[in-house]
Amino acid sequence: MLFLKKQDYEKILVHCRQGLPNEACGLIGGRKEGENQYVEKVYLLTNIDASREHFSMDPKEQFAAVKDMRGNGYELLGNFHSHPESPSRPSEEDKRLAYDTKVNYLILSLMEPEQPVLKAFRIDEEKNVTIETLEIVD
Repeated sequence: MLFLKKQDYEKILVHCRQGLPNEACGLIGGRKEGENQYVEKVYLLTNIDASREHFSMDPKEQFAAVKDMRGNGYELLGNFHSHPESPSRPSEEDKRLAYDTKVNYLILSLMEPEQPVLKAFRIDEEKNVTIETLEIVD
């Protein structure tokens, strides 16, 4: 199970809305306790592709985020990106580019702007997708 603080959910939501009409992206860092994972910090990154249909994280920002995680004793728990015009599920491109089977892939659908949908997924080596339980906590 993945636990995300409400304030961090709001941070992701604002970042993704500000990125419209393009996809927005970022990383999540935190800690693991058995099967549970706790997001401790959200890293808002630039989508250097500036595209509605795909994203590439700015490598310098990505490196700085990983360095910050290490400095704070956090692990990379995963990444997030938005789908401005499609549901919260991995696209074929998302699956193709999912290289790390140990992390969470969060997708925020803004297809219905007033009803955003955030879901977390795992993608295995065969590109099979499973939903990870995501709980937003106060």
